[in-house]
Amino acid sequence: MEFPKKMKTQQHVRPDRWLARARDGIRTTLFRTESHDEGLNGDRWQRWVPVPIRMIIGVGFMVHGWAKWSRGPAAFAELLKYLDVPLPVANAWVVTLLEIFGGLAVLIGAFVAIVSIPLLLSMLSAMFTVSIKYGFSAVNTIGLTPEGPRFGPPGYEINLLYIAGLVALILGGAGALSIDSLRKRQRQRRSAATNQALHLTGGRT
Repeated sequence: MEFPKKMKTQQHVRPDRWLARARDGIRTTLFRTESHDEGLNGDRWQRWVPVPIRMIIGVGFMVHGWAKWSRGPAAFAELLKYLDVPLPVANAWVVTLLEIFGGLAVLIGAFVAIVSIPLLLSMLSAMFTVSIKYGFSAVNTIGLTPEGPRFGPPGYEINLLYIAGLVALILGGAGALSIDSLRKRQRQRRSAATNQALHLTGGRT
């Protein structure tokens, strides 16, 4: 009588096969990570990048402009006169209105590339006439009192942040949820309708 051979109770894995499996697992993990990154940074999300930039810059300009308007442009004109800015009263009105309405335009994404240029020039002017003499940091601690720390005038750090944001909007556009993107879609639809009409008529006008 023949008895069945004893079956192997444990399957041994060769080292080279184990390494191959480990390598395949690492590759799978890496490919999944790349796919995840592409999902976050892909084209479908690129148009949302300018939205938070528009929000903080637009609101920031509007708040500063409204503060000047609340105190009266004449008070701001006195500061410009102290800084030897020519035509202080006229410039005070221009800067105040520019910050209010320019900030609103940036916030809603209307003509952002155009509006950002005078806002950028205004920031450059403020940086070189006022902020640059106080150094880089936006928070300058000049002393400590029993009530707490004392802070001096801010440096040009905030100016640079505004300038960088405006440059990004000029180069990258207003992005999603903006008047500019709505106007762009309307132009594309009109262009598509015109091309379709020309195609149907054989290019005759």
